Amino acid sequence: MNTDKIFAEAIANEYAPKDTSKVVALRKLDRRAKAPANIFAYSFGVVMTLVLGLGMCLAMQVLGDGGVLMTGAGILLGLLGMAGVGLNYSIYKKLLRAGKEKYAFEIMQLAREISEGAE
Repeated sequence: MNTDKIFAEAIANEYAPKDTSKVVALRKLDRRAKAPANIFAYSFGVVMTLVLGLGMCLAMQVLGDGGVLMTGAGILLGLLGMAGVGLNYSIYKKLLRAGKEKYAFEIMQLAREISEGAE
């Protein structure tokens, strides 16, 4: 098996003009299946990273009055942020799987039509 040939064909297909409406529709369906998971993952990841950073600032007494209550709140916020960042990928994978399952039939049908038309 010539992997260089396969790689070259994959790159060439990426740059070939996609005039057919079925290929465009297939790409749109693919994006529609993946978009909710990507949007959630980026948004949730950013928010949880900010929560983690705020917790670190409070725990290290960069923000706040430096009291025991603020340090304790900072530690709790930091742990909450770490848990959120750690769970982000698992939630993303579940949302991605759900989106793919939702559009799987349409994508497979359209891909089959495209591949049969190319022969």
